[in-house]
Amino acid sequence: MPNLKEVRTRINSVKSTQQITKAMKMVSAAKLRKAQEAITQMRPYAESLQKIIGNLSGNSESQVNSPYTVEREANKILIVAVTSDRGLCGAFNTNIVKACNALVEERYARQFQAGNVQFLTIGNKGNETLTRRGYKVIGDYTTTLQNLSFDKVRQAGEFILQKFMEGEFDRVEVIYTEFKNVLTQIVRVHPFLPVTPEEPQKDTKKTVATEYIFEPSKEQIIEELIPKSLKIQLYKSILDSNAAEQGARMTSMDNATNNADALVKELQLVYNKTRQAAITKEILEIVGGAEALKGA
Repeated sequence: MPNLKEVRTRINSVKSTQQITKAMKMVSAAKLRKAQEAITQMRPYAESLQKIIGNLSGNSESQVNSPYTVEREANKILIVAVTSDRGLCGAFNTNIVKACNALVEERYARQFQAGNVQFLTIGNKGNETLTRRGYKVIGDYTTTLQNLSFDKVRQAGEFILQKFMEGEFDRVEVIYTEFKNVLTQIVRVHPFLPVTPEEPQKDTKKTVATEYIFEPSKEQIIEELIPKSLKIQLYKSILDSNAAEQGARMTSMDNATNNADALVKELQLVYNKTRQAAITKEILEIVGGAEALKGA
């Protein structure tokens, strides 16, 4: 049976932790509102831009000639892993690392054995975990999430596009967490490069092909539009991940707060039982002493 001082100390410790988790939940809720607003505003623009690129790539009359659409044999692979800078967000980072492992084992096992699979990490947790597991991590973009902005993401995007153009990578995949709501985050594996034509949707209704008028010229527009679209897609993925991180942390801290509350109640019960046992023991000792004096 623990003594009363130990139980009191434990209760105070759990209550202090509960206050911290409750405060972190409130902070994450505030950050989530801002992050959710950012990704909600970005999605329509990014999706429309991607649809235009897909339509142009799939239009036989408007073939896209760009270094970013060149299909090569997938020998050298770059995987962009988007994680968080900090922990305490449940399985958020673990799920990304699991997805990286699964992608390497299922799709790029041959390239990995040849040493041709490399990672570019956005977020400290992914960088630490993947490096510790022996993966090749290139580029230093772990500070991208600090004061997140398009300019910071653009630097990473330009690095990836340049390496692909130079032939250092034949395939680029982006693994990130898509934000649905506070309770639902979905890990996505998105083929980033090369740009592929949009697959025609199966629909019984006849659709009219989109016709584009190019001004000043198709080549000049495509040359500027595809890199911009790719950077926007990368930025959208990071915004999605940022919102999902805050949602996961908010949920995790809420669960921790509830667990702390349940633990405090359990410890309070133990404290009351221990205190009652101590009082009963003292009463029995007093009664026993009184009986002993009577007998004397």
